[in-house]
This record gives sequence, structure tokens and C-alpha cells, in this order.
Amino acid sequence: MSGKTFDKWVWVVIFAAVAVIVIPLIVIWVILQLSSEFAFVATILIIILWGVASGYKDWVMSKRQEEESKKKKES
Repeated sequence: MSGKTFDKWVWVVIFAAVAVIVIPLIVIWVILQLSSEFAFVATILIIILWGVASGYKDWVMSKRQEEESKKKKES
């Protein structure tokens, strides 16, 4: 692996790790700055979107397993 490629990926990994830590903290800080009604709505919206993302992930994984089982049956 060349030095430039390695350096590039090291910075990508560092940036991604920092983003995973910092972005949720910023979201929580923004929610805490809102008035109580808007904070409640934002919290409920986050919970709903989290459920949608989880459901989509489960759906994609089940479709992938179905495709893999079809390929195994065909071969």
C-alpha cells in the first residue's frame, strides 16, 4: 500500500470516527436548546426515524438472505 493511499484512508477513518462522536452530541445540544414543545416533537421525530431506518435495514437484510437462499437452491 502506498503512503499517499494509506494517509488518505487514515484521515477518512479519523474523520468518520470524529463525526460519529460529535454529530449526536450536536443534535442533543440543539434539542436541549429548543423550547419544551419543540424538544418533545424533535425527540418523537428522532424515535420514529430511528424505527424507520431499523425497519428498512431489516427488510434489506431479509431480501439479501432470500436472494442467497435462491442462489444456493439453483446451484
